[in-house]
Amino acid sequence: MTITNHSKLELAIPQLRADITGRVIAPDDADYDQARAVFVGGVDRRPGVIVRVANAIDVARVIAFARERELELAIRSGGHSGAGHCTTAGGIVLDLAEMRALDINREQQTAWAETGLTAIEYTTKANAYGLATGFGDTGSVGIGGLTLGGGIGYLVRKYGLTIDDLLAAEIVTADGQILRVNVETHPDLFWAIRGGGGNFGVATRFQFRLHQVDPVIGGMLLLPATPDTIASFIAEADAAPDELSTIANVMPAPPMPFVPSEHHGKLVILALMVYAGGGLAGERAVARFKSLATPIVDMVKPMRYPEIYPPDDPNYHPVAANRTMFVNTINRSVAEIILDHLSNSNALMRVAQLRVLGGAMARVPNDATAFAHRQSKIMVNLAALYERPEDQAAHESWVNKFVAALRQDDGGAYVNFLGDEGATRVRAAYPETTWDRLAAIKARYDPTNFFRLNQNIPPARTR
Repeated sequence: MTITNHSKLELAIPQLRADITGRVIAPDDADYDQARAVFVGGVDRRPGVIVRVANAIDVARVIAFARERELELAIRSGGHSGAGHCTTAGGIVLDLAEMRALDINREQQTAWAETGLTAIEYTTKANAYGLATGFGDTGSVGIGGLTLGGGIGYLVRKYGLTIDDLLAAEIVTADGQILRVNVETHPDLFWAIRGGGGNFGVATRFQFRLHQVDPVIGGMLLLPATPDTIASFIAEADAAPDELSTIANVMPAPPMPFVPSEHHGKLVILALMVYAGGGLAGERAVARFKSLATPIVDMVKPMRYPEIYPPDDPNYHPVAANRTMFVNTINRSVAEIILDHLSNSNALMRVAQLRVLGGAMARVPNDATAFAHRQSKIMVNLAALYERPEDQAAHESWVNKFVAALRQDDGGAYVNFLGDEGATRVRAAYPETTWDRLAAIKARYDPTNFFRLNQNIPPARTR
């Protein structure tokens, strides 16, 4: 009788339980289905086992266990991978959810954070001291994957990417070594993990720089979407002080209680704004946006920084056709293209998300980290949400045409927002010199490409 990998794994689970300090969840455990669920809808894989590790030693043991049995290993921090890389069919999920320690040094304004923490957990605890590190725009995202890909959020123009505040990290490599990396120790690996994703090992702890960020002026501003308001919003966001970061979602107005019913379903700019500071300067900065048109909803106000994250809905598991890209400009004619494509979709929800970049992010040299799109002007994320699988092809076609209509001369992509789009799109996330350097470092730390369930960078071939 042939013993399959699945059978081998079943037989080995008792040994795994004996070796691991954390929790091992097998398919016959009562909470298995809850434990295997991920954020993205349409991903319904059944891992052979889920291991909620307790520390870096557990991580090293799980890596060794998977390698010895040639099992696929998925790494999960918050479970938000758009490509579903945080889970596996039949392999092992190494789940960092129980690793949530956060040690804040208020005097030095630094923090050591385990990578099972979510952005909202870290942000809320740091806010008790009036401090913050910039993460993304969703509180439930795990800080592990978000940081490794770069980190573009509400403080990007004032303080740069998340990786620009990364001072050191603890990484467990493919051979089970537990390494402390920074600019002086294993500097090649430290460079690679700042934008290169999970290709080089499992990050178990990060040391971050914290900033004095509280209170802020922030919240939601809803404006009518016309070619003029869209183009003017982008122009104002580009000209704004670095303290102000914005996310402009051009989309049908959602049927939320605070949105007047006559606007439901009509195209609007749903803007999320954070001015990192307060006072008259902040009020003046956001007032320029409010003057673009009579606001439909104005919820921009002084607030504690964590309030910018909306409450998490555990039942929200979107299924979407989506793409990410960079563009150089959004003028009136580009805005017309955006409105035209959004009007010609029957998706449950469709959106063009526009993020003006620049500021502190752009002042870091392109080759300082593996994130090498420092000079990109505007990030655009396009999505069509749907329910029926048979509608997928139509929505994928729509989003591909949308991308083609908007494409300018910046062919890059933000790795954290890539879905399961193939090797060519992964290459778009890294300019050629960056890619070659990453591939060489991959060959040094993971020559067999053990960590391949990610936006994969294969190891460079040695002669």
